[in-house]
Amino acid sequence: MSKLQSSIASHRFGCSNQQVSVIGQGTWMLEDSAPTAVAALQRGIDLGLTHIDTAEMYGSGAAERLVGMAIKGRRQQVFLVSKVLPGNASRRNTLQACEDSLQRLGTDYLDCYLLHWRGRIKLTETLGAFESLQQQGKIRSYGVSNFDVDDLDEVLSIVGPGKLACNQVLYHVQERAIEHEVIPWCQRNDVAVVAYSPLGHGNFPARSGKGGNVLEQLAAKYAVTSYQIALAFVCRLPELFAIPKSLNPAHVAANAAAAALQLAAEDIAAIDQAFPRGVKPRSLPTI
Repeated sequence: MSKLQSSIASHRFGCSNQQVSVIGQGTWMLEDSAPTAVAALQRGIDLGLTHIDTAEMYGSGAAERLVGMAIKGRRQQVFLVSKVLPGNASRRNTLQACEDSLQRLGTDYLDCYLLHWRGRIKLTETLGAFESLQQQGKIRSYGVSNFDVDDLDEVLSIVGPGKLACNQVLYHVQERAIEHEVIPWCQRNDVAVVAYSPLGHGNFPARSGKGGNVLEQLAAKYAVTSYQIALAFVCRLPELFAIPKSLNPAHVAANAAAAALQLAAEDIAAIDQAFPRGVKPRSLPTI
């Protein structure tokens, strides 16, 4: 049965050595419902969902401003992550993009700063800027997003071991491509894996389907919801984190409760069988 802990489960966030809530809060498209978004984020922080992820791309900075409102007066409680766009990822523009994000967020540092996806600018420029920002105290760690193993190998060759904190990637029960090589690579190199869209993107398994039925059966066993089962599966390893988005206070509370849910080995096996990972795709799936 489930093991509910007294507080939100947290794990060491890769080589950053910071303890971070296993389940956090995403902010993509959150800017569409501003007042509700701020309240939802604050409710999540109250419940221990202190890992907050945003990006300069989201609403052209609007999401960062909302996050800034939500964390005002509570900055020390939050593990704050933002991202630079590939088109802004030259050394000079990365430094400026970080400054702009800090201003919108109302803080003087980020806990982690990511390259949103790989573009045409050389990684040496972006990573060099990240190193400078870290030395200045404006970011505490840095990572990447949507990187497959060949890109991760290149990052490692540039910065060396013990520098890359995380790789943020698409991952949910119906999209398990990262299990082939990305997760093993990150495990070997002490890099956290952060799952975005951990409940899918408007395509959560239907109850009537084979996989959805398995989730429903496990939800009944653990006296939780199928969404919580799916989140617990995504976060079943110590290297895995998830950043679901929600504007509904009840859903935020359910996400928080899922962080304390530990699935038995036979139940993980049942989900694995219901949602086979399939063959390794030629390129890493993204949204």
